Amino acid sequence: MKRQAIESRKPRRPPLTPRERVAAAARIVVKVGTTVVMRDDGSASIGVLYGIAESLANLRRAGREVLLVSSGAVGLGAQRLGLASKPSELVMIQACAAIGQSRLMSLYDDAFEKLGYRVAQVLLTEDDFLDATRNDNLRATLAKLLALGVIPIINENDTVSTAELDRPASRGARAHVFGDNDKLSALVMTHSGADLLILLSDVDGLYTSDPQRHGATLVEELSGVTDAVRAFAKGGNGRGRGGMESKLEAVRIANEAGQPAVIANGRTAGILDLICSGKNIGSLFFPGKRP
Repeated sequence: MKRQAIESRKPRRPPLTPRERVAAAARIVVKVGTTVVMRDDGSASIGVLYGIAESLANLRRAGREVLLVSSGAVGLGAQRLGLASKPSELVMIQACAAIGQSRLMSLYDDAFEKLGYRVAQVLLTEDDFLDATRNDNLRATLAKLLALGVIPIINENDTVSTAELDRPASRGARAHVFGDNDKLSALVMTHSGADLLILLSDVDGLYTSDPQRHGATLVEELSGVTDAVRAFAKGGNGRGRGGMESKLEAVRIANEAGQPAVIANGRTAGILDLICSGKNIGSLFFPGKRP
């Protein structure tokens, strides 16, 4: 009884604030958009890509596990073929994805090798989440890679999965698990047991209206994705498949799994270091109500 009385007098630690919880995350999924890894002229943004790699390496040295979901394969493939714009023909998109994926991995492999880390390519389709056996295999593989100190670099397998998404109606309907890397990154987060999702794009976060217009305000912190929040979102920019709407869908998945998500500008120097140290940057979506 005396011991219980002593323990009851111990001060209770207050719950972590949303930003403190971000700073305490042990396993992090980072999604990098096409507009981050590519310049406006369609070439690879080497400086930004290497900067992100350095930040991920810093997190790994600090004992935090990281998984990277990276777009850019189709754009890099189009650039290698000398195309003036992203193709619209399905088979050409698939061809660009096949060409660009090797280039994308080469860039990451070179960057992380210089930093002393190994990487692994993981290409996923919808069936890797729909089929129980394949899903178990995916979880086991990601867990082993992280245990080995390897940084998984994940992308949708556009070369084959696009065909699956566009299968003729006569072959039967199927549930669309994901159609862009925003939602894919959220699924990777929930299936890998990560406790933080970071979505990097070419905007500072979610604004109350078009950020190019006067009076638009950056929303720094929100407790979940509501209809009012969705109303802030705008369509895609034409370069990647995802826009703010797809990012909010990814955020919703993360929040429903009980985990926070951050949307921030991947072109900002040291952005991942700032986010993961708990700085007030980007738009933080925290599940549930604030205390």
